Amino acid sequence: MTEPDLSTRVGPLELPNPVLTASGTFGYGLEFSHLGSLAKLGGIVTKGLSLEPRKGNPGPRICETRGGMLNSIGLQNIGIEAFLVDVLPGLRQYPARVVLNLFGTSIDEYRQLARRAEPIPEVAGVELNVSCPNVERGGIEFGHDPEILAKLVAAVRQETTKPLIVKLSPNVAAPHELGEAAREGGADILSCINTVVGMAIDARTRRPLLHTVRGGLSGPAIKPIALRIVFDVARKVGLPVIGIGGIETASDVIEFLLAGASAVQIGTALFRDPATPERILDGLRSYLRESGIAKVSELVGAVELPSDT
Repeated sequence: MTEPDLSTRVGPLELPNPVLTASGTFGYGLEFSHLGSLAKLGGIVTKGLSLEPRKGNPGPRICETRGGMLNSIGLQNIGIEAFLVDVLPGLRQYPARVVLNLFGTSIDEYRQLARRAEPIPEVAGVELNVSCPNVERGGIEFGHDPEILAKLVAAVRQETTKPLIVKLSPNVAAPHELGEAAREGGADILSCINTVVGMAIDARTRRPLLHTVRGGLSGPAIKPIALRIVFDVARKVGLPVIGIGGIETASDVIEFLLAGASAVQIGTALFRDPATPERILDGLRSYLRESGIAKVSELVGAVELPSDT
């Protein structure tokens, strides 16, 4: 049997394979070049980029929890200009698609970011982090209000022809409703999920382990939540989905594909083993060969449900 085809298409985004790195867990990509093979990745989603550099939150801002970790980095980043000038040229040698994760505190900031990325041919797409407070609407997160989210996505859509990904928050009652709002605004793809809000306390000191008290929970503990949301969103919204949340093995990837994801992003697992994507791809190839499956895309949405579901 010939080698299985790992290439995949997520809406308008074409990838050499379905494994990308998740925003905030892989730096800007080049930091990991000596720890793993960037050439084997399907794509790199950058650390969130804002118009101006940000220092982020004071420490402690990361801690380990049972089955995962909490972080409250505060979106520290070098700013979009420094990334485009100083980092992006170094990524050109790799086949992995580069997706810019963008965030702002107003719709205009998102528009400016998308406008800046639009003429750059090496930028394969943009992913909007909508789990940010909208200062124009009293601090409510863009991704918590369907009306605000639809307006944001529509505004960004006017500024870019690149594949537009909206990253959904799990911290809402019905994520698929936000997915529908993103679709109405013109999104091409949805990524699910961002981190789950949580906290941890040191029983000895009686103090929170994070300076900001609350943080974003990621890692294996959130995988069942992420899988359920991917399944619901893929079925109800009708846009291609990229699955995120607790993915560590090829089996995890297969579960997300079966649930309806067309690709996945690896996040927290990279902190423990930067070579996780390579190991996953090897396992995915083996699974496809053993199962007699020619193309990885054949797995997308192929979960077999009980007849009465």
